[in-house]
Amino acid sequence: MKLPFCKYHGAGNDFIIIDNLSGQHHLSENQISALCHRRYGIGADGLMLLEHAEAPWSYAMGFFNSDGTRGTMCGNGGRCLVAFADHLGIENHYFKAIDGTHQGFLLERKDNYSKVQLRLNDVHGIRHYQKDSYVVDTGSMHLVRFVPDVKAVDIATEGPYWRHHRDFGKQGVNVNFVEILDEGCLFVRTFERGVEDETWACGTGSTAAAIAALEHTGKELNHWHIQTKGGNLEVSYKKKNTVFTDVFLTGGAVRIFEGVVEI
Repeated sequence: MKLPFCKYHGAGNDFIIIDNLSGQHHLSENQISALCHRRYGIGADGLMLLEHAEAPWSYAMGFFNSDGTRGTMCGNGGRCLVAFADHLGIENHYFKAIDGTHQGFLLERKDNYSKVQLRLNDVHGIRHYQKDSYVVDTGSMHLVRFVPDVKAVDIATEGPYWRHHRDFGKQGVNVNFVEILDEGCLFVRTFERGVEDETWACGTGSTAAAIAALEHTGKELNHWHIQTKGGNLEVSYKKKNTVFTDVFLTGGAVRIFEGVVEI
């Protein structure tokens, strides 16, 4: 079967995206894993299906990890999906994902580049885990660890250790190592479950880091600039008691190429 696809990235976090509004494509876990393989496939951190949804949604987001398993919410993936839907001519980006409803906004569009702002769900509280460490659920569960020098972290060792730590049960956790560069500015590196490796950026991880930074620094900042290995993101929110509302993730979404693959 010939399968048309597009390849996108958001701050180096890359995805295969397939138009499945017709519902004709049904991919197995093995097929998705093969497509995401960086040696034998297209190569990606994950795969998304743009799917039909009943009103009031414009469409639905089906997200899969690079190992073929169905994933939890992916922030950069959601932004790339909005850019892909816009490329297909869809104007309203009120869509359904595994963790509920999201809305995307096209702030800029030029050639293959789009600047997309994505509204994430409210975040209900932060759990202090250990010294300089917090657990935050931003649609995916994240451990945020503040470190003095993020570039010095041996993420190939530290990432799997915390990702599979018994404190986080069978499902495990995504792991973010965060350095505070300046007031309102963070550098974030993320080891993602389902990818089982460091990704060049993680949207929900960057959001978790920005929310945890408020608690960690004690400064009432509601807008953070995030540096990652693959590019820059912005996170903003409002805090009311222990709830974070109006949570937005903003950054570039780039259409790299499109093609047809035989599966």
